[in-house]
Amino acid sequence: MGLSELQAVVVVPARDEEAHIALCLAALAAQAVPRAAFAVILVLDACRDATAAEAARAARALGLELELIDGPGAGAGAARRAGMDAAAACLRAAGRPRGLIACTDADSRPAPDWLARQLALVAGGAHAIGGVIELEEAEAALLSPAVLARRAAAAERRLAAVRVAAPGAEHHHFGGASLAVTAEAYERVGGLEPLTALEDEAFAARLAAHRIPITRSGSVRVRTSARAAGRARRGLAVDLAVAEWLARRRHRAEDFDRGALRAAKGETTVAVVLPAKEVAATVGAVLDTTVAPLLAAGLLDDVLVIDAGSADGTAARAAAAGARVVQEDAILPEHGPARGKGDAMWRGVHATDADVVCFLDTDTADPHPRHLEGLLGPLLIDPEVGFVKGAFERPLRTAAGDLPHEGGRVTELMARPLLNLHVPLLAGFAQPLAGEFAGRRELFEAIPFPCGYGVEIATLIDALGVCGLDGLAEVALGTRQNRHQPLRALGEMAYAVLAAVEARVDDAGGSARGVARGHYLRPWEDGVVVTVPVGERPPLASLRAPLAGSGSAAG
Repeated sequence: MGLSELQAVVVVPARDEEAHIALCLAALAAQAVPRAAFAVILVLDACRDATAAEAARAARALGLELELIDGPGAGAGAARRAGMDAAAACLRAAGRPRGLIACTDADSRPAPDWLARQLALVAGGAHAIGGVIELEEAEAALLSPAVLARRAAAAERRLAAVRVAAPGAEHHHFGGASLAVTAEAYERVGGLEPLTALEDEAFAARLAAHRIPITRSGSVRVRTSARAAGRARRGLAVDLAVAEWLARRRHRAEDFDRGALRAAKGETTVAVVLPAKEVAATVGAVLDTTVAPLLAAGLLDDVLVIDAGSADGTAARAAAAGARVVQEDAILPEHGPARGKGDAMWRGVHATDADVVCFLDTDTADPHPRHLEGLLGPLLIDPEVGFVKGAFERPLRTAAGDLPHEGGRVTELMARPLLNLHVPLLAGFAQPLAGEFAGRRELFEAIPFPCGYGVEIATLIDALGVCGLDGLAEVALGTRQNRHQPLRALGEMAYAVLAAVEARVDDAGGSARGVARGHYLRPWEDGVVVTVPVGERPPLASLRAPLAGSGSAAG
């Protein structure tokens, strides 16, 4: 590329963007500055499609000089860093320390005056620039009004926060679709951190730490895709996907009419599986109050209690309430004794042949028919839904009274932070550790089941992989009081949750995969080591074994 007239280098990271790259390059070719004043670097980030070929074809047709470089294949941040490093080196070689490194994304289209406006701002003393990022109108029109309203409200909050430090900011944006920095400012802060995602937010923080202000001008504009299936694990596409999910797939149990559910059920068979251990005091009420009305209405075809050898009469009480009772160790006995709640649930799926399987807790002090109606509703009404989580308000019961929102301690201190960090598509679930959920048989047979307390979060993550976010739903089922465990016992539960998530996320390096025993040390007991069940049962579809435990069985 020629260096004598060079004023800016545009960096475009791209991963599998053959459908968008030509439009992006056409927008760059239409910039209202001389072609010799800017260069374009396209960073190919481990593309598996024809992005490179399509980009080269488009550049030839547009007469646009384009440099293709290979990124490290470690995500958007690393690709953007590689391109910005190359741009900084190019501007340094041209003797242009105030030359502009301008980034956009492969699915974005900068306005014709995008570069010209930014160069004018640099001439006026700007060191870093954020442009307004607008959604493509045609794609934005497909989003629900609730999503657009939520996005507008979030923009107002973010602008208010930005204006605390920069009162003159005209907008809040400083994102990959339109961020720019002078070469000297880029080198002064040590470059952009090569994160797998949200590298733009980290770069803004790095600029602030070096007291380099960001000029957020409303005159600098790009349009970007409003797709909800992006290439990065987080960012705009994830935000839009979660917002759309919140608008489409969150329900209340009251939304579903029992008669309408019976009509929608048709020939679909439904089983309720209730894992039970020492719950003689509550299992009868759950069966009588929650299950029996739906059984009488023709919504259920099988009611199965999986008993863990309870010594308090749980099995007899369940049988008296009309349930089919099977001892957990009698199902798939070749796999040895059951090792926890998740193991019992896995065996329960095997012990019924229903099309839809719903899991209910048996230690509930306040059962209600809507708990079951809510879990079954999305599955029976909408064939696109494959998995439904229940969600409850969980007050903490104390001697002084109930404390709102203080239950679910493992959810708030372990599960929710893990999902926000590793699986942000699932961050919208109010209660990811809810033990009451339902799904289609083919899903439950296709995924492994952790034996212990990791089963709830594991099935949620695995269901995302099988069904996609739009195939998941959550239903608010009211308020629930479960037995609250001592804080130290919750540490072991949290350990199982952590192990289940680590086994399913790339960042963890698979450190928990294949772990059959979870050693957990209790310092308050002079270093006693206990075993937390963290092993997993394989997908039932892989067993190719006949049904065990089907038919009538007594506890």
